[in-house]
Amino acid sequence: MKVLTRREAVKLLGGYIGQDLRILADEYAVTVFKDGKLNKGWAGHTLEHCLGLGLSSVQAPNGEGWELKSVPLTLKNDEYVVKETMAITMINPNDVLEKEFEDSHVYKKLRSIIICGRLFESKLEECSKLISVGTFDLLDEEIKEQVKRDYDLVRKTIKDEGFDSLTGKMGVLVQPRTKGPGHGSTSRAFYARKEFVKDILSI
Repeated sequence: MKVLTRREAVKLLGGYIGQDLRILADEYAVTVFKDGKLNKGWAGHTLEHCLGLGLSSVQAPNGEGWELKSVPLTLKNDEYVVKETMAITMINPNDVLEKEFEDSHVYKKLRSIIICGRLFESKLEECSKLISVGTFDLLDEEIKEQVKRDYDLVRKTIKDEGFDSLTGKMGVLVQPRTKGPGHGSTSRAFYARKEFVKDILSI
């Protein structure tokens, strides 16, 4: 697999700012819709292709110790605002129970990020301009400690009440929530709440 430093990746991605990711997705044969259903990861997959990286859905940071994330933004009153929460990583209950925060996938995914903001035009995803490319490191002690508390709450809930007791109402910065097709989904993932995504994007 191709290995890039974060500095190299940021420089490469910066060259795509202002370009339509939807057009690039077609060029790289990235699936945006399948059987009428949106592939929510299409923009991130497109950016990975831009970097020459293979698609990687395993629970480990991409590249050389950094994680690539893409988030949709909307334009309101001439300012970009975060459209939605950001998926961090799937929740494997056994793995969460076994690992302290510093050894968790959540920490590994958040500690060193390249964060890309793209313009969300509509649910049709006919176009989506790359707006920004930045970096984030989980260094602020107050933020890091709150993320740790959110993670520990999930651990405690799984241990005391069971995996099915996890709810999106939990967590200040990071919440556990169902992930997958339909409301009957039993799989869950850690998500960064919108206010946390704003901090990550520095907007």
